Amino acid sequence: MRMIVTGTNGQVALALIERGAAQNVSVTAIGRSWRPGLDLADPAAVASVLGSVEGDVIINAAAYTAVDKAESEEELATRINGEGAGAVARVAAKRGLPLLHLSTDYVFDGSLDRPWREDDPTGPIGAYGRSKLAGEQAVLRENPGATILRTAWVYAPFGANFVKTMLRLGETRDELSVVADQHGSPTSALDIADALIAIARKRLAHPDDSAMSGVFHMTGSGEAVWADFAEEIFAEAEKHGRKPVRVRRITTADYPTPARRPANSRLDNSKLARVFGVALPDWRVSTRACVARLLQNPA
Repeated sequence: MRMIVTGTNGQVALALIERGAAQNVSVTAIGRSWRPGLDLADPAAVASVLGSVEGDVIINAAAYTAVDKAESEEELATRINGEGAGAVARVAAKRGLPLLHLSTDYVFDGSLDRPWREDDPTGPIGAYGRSKLAGEQAVLRENPGATILRTAWVYAPFGANFVKTMLRLGETRDELSVVADQHGSPTSALDIADALIAIARKRLAHPDDSAMSGVFHMTGSGEAVWADFAEEIFAEAEKHGRKPVRVRRITTADYPTPARRPANSRLDNSKLARVFGVALPDWRVSTRACVARLLQNPA
């Protein structure tokens, strides 16, 4: 299987390159360094770039992901996450290639007291969420057969993420304050990559199965608050010789940010399991593996 992946430096793109190599999947990652470079902020150029690369499936993993910065750059975020995503979907439709498009829990307002299902009403509370919802709408408008996969709380052994931040701060601090009233499911980019490969193979094996089109949720199994996530990171780090770090549980109000975060980012993954037979591992298992890898093989 040959994958065309938008983005080269993002966590999911890097994970696909790594996991693809282990699963006999050819991954061509296309970003700004590609010649000519892929810039989703320039949708008119997307067709010429993506149209020239051989592949069996397109994974749209590139996005504007600076959640706080998006509050002051909403036009740019929407051009990349909205119009750019639509341009990728248009190329996939024209070429007759399955498209897997990554989206986010931020399309919801976080107000429900249960995990969000795919058919629950969207209502983003920030610019980033609005831009990603615009992308979902553009993708389905341009390519109704696309598969949209919403995920959340993504981390990996590479890139900038919560796990790496906690380990870095924990080197010099004995206590860290971490929010304990936002609920979600930490999700390993490596697990996402494995799932995308499995989903892509099923899409290629069953090209006429309309049940595989539309929106799906895809996060690590189980749930946590950010403070739980931090405690798991530090507990694993201790096993590898790091000093103990205490986690002080605080509220969202204690840690204000330019962009509001959904209080409930839990996603119901049962549709993904039912249609594709895919379920991501428990978040604790994957978190421990990530921490162990980082501490055993520091970059």
